[in-house]
Amino acid sequence: MDPLSLTTLLTAAAMAGWVDAVVGGGGLLLLPALLVAAPGVPVATALGTNKLAAIFGTSTAAATYARRTKLDWAVAGPAAGLAVLTAGLGAALAGAVPAGAYRPVVLVVLVAVAVFVLTRPRLGVVSQPHRRTPARVTAAVAVAGVGIALYDGLIGPGTGTFLVLAFTALIGADFVHGSALAKVVNAGTNLGALVVFAATGHVWWLLGAGMAVCNVAGAALGARMALRRGAGFVRVVLLVVVLALVAKLGYDQWRAA
Repeated sequence: MDPLSLTTLLTAAAMAGWVDAVVGGGGLLLLPALLVAAPGVPVATALGTNKLAAIFGTSTAAATYARRTKLDWAVAGPAAGLAVLTAGLGAALAGAVPAGAYRPVVLVVLVAVAVFVLTRPRLGVVSQPHRRTPARVTAAVAVAGVGIALYDGLIGPGTGTFLVLAFTALIGADFVHGSALAKVVNAGTNLGALVVFAATGHVWWLLGAGMAVCNVAGAALGARMALRRGAGFVRVVLLVVVLALVAKLGYDQWRAA
């Protein structure tokens, strides 16, 4: 890899860490950058190398949130535990299912998410503790630890964003606390997928380690900014990331048609 491509990739890793720490969706930046910088690398290896960088970033962000805000471990713990197993299963199946089969579904879901957030201006701005019922907690754990974790193992980009929305909509967390919960679960999904990709030889360890350093730096900055600027800031970043994902997937779908 030439120095310019490597520098671009490490910069993308730092930016992805920042986006992931605030609201998720860093894979939107890092995976395409990795595939462009190393066009000959197998897709599975790109996914595995991305997971190596991402797990350090999400873990750093999760630790930062845990030190500065109160985490709901009754939700985060079970969801993260399930996520390790389910994301590992998704990673094992990743090579058997073409991404094109999922793209239209994910695109529709993201458009629905954008509309949902735009039409509910108070969503996530303030917490709604009355929504945290046992049934909703169970639903949040199942959606995050099984449904979204499986998607992360299979495809990946947008996982953190889906997690934030799940915790906000289901248990009434504000965007800052929803992002904190998302980081813990996302660390679990990254771990489960990374174990499978590593076991099958699909991790570029040296490059992934360099990307991880930059990802950690970006994640630490992003988590601190989200905590300092509050839910309104996270909401704006969330909408930008969702719209960017819609544009990216829409373009991919158009090219594939």
